[in-house]
Amino acid sequence: MLAVAYVNGRIVAPQDAMISVFDHGFLFGEGVYEVMRTYDGELFLADRHFRRLRDSAAMISLEIGMPDQALARACRDTMDAFRTGPGRGAFDEELYVRLLVTRGIGEMTYDPAKAYRPSVVVIVKPLGQPASWVYEQGVAVALVSVVRNHPRSISPRIKSNNLLNNILAMQEALRRGPFAEAVMRNHRGELAECSQSNLFVVTGGAARTPALDAGLLAGITREFVEEVAAAAGIPVHDTRLTDEDLFGADEAFLTSTTKEIVPIVRVDDRPIGSGSPGPVTRRLLEAYRVRARDVARAAASRYRVEPPLPE
Repeated sequence: MLAVAYVNGRIVAPQDAMISVFDHGFLFGEGVYEVMRTYDGELFLADRHFRRLRDSAAMISLEIGMPDQALARACRDTMDAFRTGPGRGAFDEELYVRLLVTRGIGEMTYDPAKAYRPSVVVIVKPLGQPASWVYEQGVAVALVSVVRNHPRSISPRIKSNNLLNNILAMQEALRRGPFAEAVMRNHRGELAECSQSNLFVVTGGAARTPALDAGLLAGITREFVEEVAAAAGIPVHDTRLTDEDLFGADEAFLTSTTKEIVPIVRVDDRPIGSGSPGPVTRRLLEAYRVRARDVARAAASRYRVEPPLPE
């Protein structure tokens, strides 16, 4: 596997990237994470991802123990190690960066005070973007029976390492066919989000996406798409959406850090709109890519103060 990892202050090869079996992330799924990517070699929207990481951690009473600049340095050092490792000198593909924080090693109890130091892990590998046909032809998704976590159970606002709800939704989609994503409803039967992405529909030239109170993750890409849409003069609204809104849409698309904006052209066996990527989706994707590179370049020097990394 072409990857490298930072584990609690050490950068190691995949076979040496180890966490104790007594880590509460392994024992109980207590941990949070973020996925970032690069544009032109620079981390994209790192400040927003760090903010959401801390918000998620606060919701499970987890103290990360590293400032944003130290997290950024851990990510950059791991990216540099990946780029300069044996046999990788000519490697210039964009990178995937996964930052994880767990409760850490502790006694076998649910008491967070019994875990003594959080574990911090960074995984870097090639981004591996979807093939060009995905954006040119669009993808099919499945509307699944698995319901998104109830906000009063395990809040979807927590970007948790425990992804069983999402996994079960995607497993159902894959059992039914070669679907690219699984669309989930909430406990009220409203559309919420997909297993790995946020959902938008387009009707009459305006984009709409489920509001956060539908029970979904506050997607970083979702937020950025709304900003791009506003700048491009495309109306966008957070609102209540149902199955009928999806099936009756002119266009639909999903958004995620690694996939950007992907057109949805079919849900189960029903085409969306013309069955091809629509003009609003195409326009947004083009504007998104231009804006993303500008933002990544502008933010490149934000974390240049180099605090020592914890040992």
